[in-house]
Amino acid sequence: MTDVTRILTQIEQGDPSAAEQLLPLVYEELRKLAAAKLAHEKPGQTLQATALVHEAYLRLVGDQRFDSRGHFFASAAEAMRRILVDHARSRKRLKRGGGMVRLELLDQTGSLAEDPDLVLSLDDLLAQLQETDPAAGQVANLRLFGGLSVEEAADALGSSRATAYRNWKYARAWLRAALEA
Repeated sequence: MTDVTRILTQIEQGDPSAAEQLLPLVYEELRKLAAAKLAHEKPGQTLQATALVHEAYLRLVGDQRFDSRGHFFASAAEAMRRILVDHARSRKRLKRGGGMVRLELLDQTGSLAEDPDLVLSLDDLLAQLQETDPAAGQVANLRLFGGLSVEEAADALGSSRATAYRNWKYARAWLRAALEA
């Protein structure tokens, strides 16, 4: 049993000091997930990786129970997804500029968070995918919003890498077809 799993078990049993022990163990890993997600942001981006990790951690250490280390990191990816979706929704509001497009001379591509419409569309589509194929939906969520590689997603979900690759290939094709429709 890893230290993270042991501490998660202590949290479930009501140990108040266990949450304090958990953060130092998972902080760097969560920070890497958040940094990978936000690495391609424009220089004026207001959402920082540290803030994303802190917000996700606060959402995680409430009354939730985790079965394993993988379950914890899957929940962390889901929390980060929800935070990014909320951030995208707030950026779309009229008082934040609404539908106005910000143009930069050094425009970087490849980031979900720079296109709030895409984040919101992916959120809706991931919810549909998770209803039809939960395993593929989980891998896609960890890849797109958690910033994990397919191998890391397989480890987090406790599945084989071949299964994770198969689920990711299916999810990617399903999402592409749904986005084009």
